[in-house]
Amino acid sequence: MDLTILYRGPLASCDYDCPYCPFAKRRDSREQLRADRAALERFTAWVAAQTGDRISVLFTPWGEGLVRSWYRRAIVELAGLPHVRRVAIQTNLGGRTRWLAEAPAAASQRIALWCTYHPGQTPYERFLDRCAELRDLGVRHSVGVVGLDAHLGEARRLRAALPEEVYLWVNAAEGHTYTDEEAERWTAIDPLFPYSRHPHRSGGLPCRTGESVISVDGEGTVRRCHFVRAELGNLYDGSYREALRPRACPLAVCDCHIGYVHLETLPLYDVFAGGVLERIPAGLPLSPVAAPGARGD
Repeated sequence: MDLTILYRGPLASCDYDCPYCPFAKRRDSREQLRADRAALERFTAWVAAQTGDRISVLFTPWGEGLVRSWYRRAIVELAGLPHVRRVAIQTNLGGRTRWLAEAPAAASQRIALWCTYHPGQTPYERFLDRCAELRDLGVRHSVGVVGLDAHLGEARRLRAALPEEVYLWVNAAEGHTYTDEEAERWTAIDPLFPYSRHPHRSGGLPCRTGESVISVDGEGTVRRCHFVRAELGNLYDGSYREALRPRACPLAVCDCHIGYVHLETLPLYDVFAGGVLERIPAGLPLSPVAAPGARGD
């Protein structure tokens, strides 16, 4: 089985205070952190035991995972397993990156970071230095920002500073409607921004989630994705496996990249071939696109 797992444990604490994030500056208690560590170690052990499958993992914590030693350790351990194809994590890149140098060469080729720059939360030069460290270490990574007006100048500055081969993505701000003129500004930075500009019609359409892609929480509960609450079974008793099959999306629209990237009606598996989890397109530089399947199409 080729299986992609989006893992989100109970961790919800973050060291940043972004006004557009409901988990900004939230603190987990010691008990919550211990529970998150135990859940992650259980998950890591389960993946290690699945030697008959080919597994890819994307960690999508509500909080910031890489400031926690157990996430750093889990990434290195999983990437060292021959049946694991890719281990990626969403991160604000606020922590040090030198720990990646400890990964064996074979493992480091399987590690990838999805890095978000949050203006006002971290010094620009520090973030840029961390990106340079990743390049020096040979770690696959993408970089991105939330498409708020206040971020436009910083996004342009970052795009100009990053090498052309580093993809800079732009996420449409939640609840924000973009005029054509505004969208053009963001598309000049990220040619793939049209895919993010509108929610995508998904109801009744085929999606890889629930077949080759699943969402797993700290208890091992398996769902097709983070956004559909219906349960498919449990990871640890194996009950989820018989539930895996092609299925249509039950929601009217999908507005998050980690969801709509798996829609079979969009060409994003080709656009991001070899880099779906870490959001790295197959070919750079990119040309602007017109997004099919957007709301109203």
